[in-house]
Amino acid sequence: MSTDISPAAVTEASPGTAQRILRVGPVNPTVSAALDVEFGALVLPSDPGEQESFLDDHGDEIRIAVCSGRVGVDTELMRRLPALECVVSFGVGYDSTDVDQAAERGIPVSNTPDVLNDCVADTAVALYLDTLRRISASDRFVRSGRWAAGEGFPLTTRATGRTVGILGLGRIGAAIAQRLEAFGCTIHYHNRRERAGSGYVYQPSVRELAEAVDVLIVAASGGPESAGLVGAAELRALGPQGHLVNIARGTVVDESALVAALSDGTIAGAGLDVYADEPHVPEALLELDNVVALPHVGSGTHETRADMAELVLSNLRQFLRDGTLATPIS
Repeated sequence: MSTDISPAAVTEASPGTAQRILRVGPVNPTVSAALDVEFGALVLPSDPGEQESFLDDHGDEIRIAVCSGRVGVDTELMRRLPALECVVSFGVGYDSTDVDQAAERGIPVSNTPDVLNDCVADTAVALYLDTLRRISASDRFVRSGRWAAGEGFPLTTRATGRTVGILGLGRIGAAIAQRLEAFGCTIHYHNRRERAGSGYVYQPSVRELAEAVDVLIVAASGGPESAGLVGAAELRALGPQGHLVNIARGTVVDESALVAALSDGTIAGAGLDVYADEPHVPEALLELDNVVALPHVGSGTHETRADMAELVLSNLRQFLRDGTLATPIS
């Protein structure tokens, strides 16, 4: 699918000008190139001192901000953009953007839903298998020469037929559940509200979900409302044979409690694609052999990133044309 945009068509249809688009932080290369070449977008400097000077000069001009889900348009930056009309975000998560302020000011925010569901769900299943069967750990075992030296690798946990809890049965959570059904798994879930007709077992709290399952997969949206949903009590409920997989946001899990639970045997292991302070991962996590650590690559395939880039540019093009978004968050 093409991501080409006609500059002439955009200029004719746009109520603003190219100079009113701002790129915030690094974004996908395809999006970055289009913003530069096709739209002549401004770029927010990374240096804090330069940012201040830039915003003094250009803050009043900015009508559209384009960002990634990781960087976003935070509270202070949004305040410095008094004429902001729209935020276009690359990624399904938008917790790094001050959506409350955006709502108060009538600023629509878009993300890139659906196109990444499959790849993120695939990553969750990969972590599920790796964490229970200790695939990465056994690879390290072979490479270190311990197998050749006559040592046997410890037995692992069967992945088929487990009871799996999904925290956040949205689009991605449902895609994970569908895949795990093929492994003969029984699915439990917790949402703010029960999903009628899901066919899965609803648990009224995160603690009760953790208590009922062998593996807890975190697929909840990030943001203040979900911060620390999985804490020490939930990890104790998951138990010493339990495993945690997180492909959502690092903030959903109390990271200090997780490190402690993995270190003292409160839970058996964890597969993580996200962390509280990315790209920084606690050294204590990296030292544990019962942890699989990925560098936030859940949607990181050529195909999905191309689809996400096209959707970002479609949102931008549509807003310039008629003031609406293809995929607003609400």
